[in-house]
Amino acid sequence: MTGLSTILIVVGLFLAGGVYSFSKQKMPRGVIVLLGIGSAMCLVAGVMRIQGLWD
Repeated sequence: MTGLSTILIVVGLFLAGGVYSFSKQKMPRGVIVLLGIGSAMCLVAGVMRIQGLWD
């Protein structure tokens, strides 16, 4: 596992927590969707780097 993979996964989990928190606070749906997309992208990129599919 490389350092960048770890950072991407941690940022993705942080953003996922933000999605949960913002949805509990009844924030605008657009903000929640953007955080969700960012979270998914970070998590997928981190996992792909771990698997060696993306250098």
